[in-house]
Amino acid sequence: MEFMPTDFTPWLSLGGGVLIGLSAVFLMAFNGRIAGMTSILSILVKPRDWADQPWKFAFLAAAIAAPLVLFMSGYDIAVQVPASAPLLVIGGLLVGIGTMLGSGCTSGHGVCGNARLSPRSMAATATFLGFAVVTVFMIRLITGA
Repeated sequence: MEFMPTDFTPWLSLGGGVLIGLSAVFLMAFNGRIAGMTSILSILVKPRDWADQPWKFAFLAAAIAAPLVLFMSGYDIAVQVPASAPLLVIGGLLVGIGTMLGSGCTSGHGVCGNARLSPRSMAATATFLGFAVVTVFMIRLITGA
């Protein structure tokens, strides 16, 4: 398995980060809700209060539509996935388990929780990042990439 280099895109990354931050701010300001993707996606698995669902469906629709609009505009989205489908499924399941154990995901804790100075979110984000660093180190050590 060969790892492909990733292009350094500071302006696109900054723009994406600003849009994520603005969406979190607007959702909190206008709806009083935290933009944690795990809790928003949970409506697909276990719907709770149907009166609270329309904004979640709208948020998910926008999260799916935005990259589609960018792609259809002719922008070349270069995606490199150096893993097989079974590894991606296993990784997705592990991330899902981690978000359940951590009571949230990187968007809920990393973007919204840290902005609210939540100690729990700061600890969760440090754990996410720590394990990400260890994972990348181990994969590169094992594969020699």
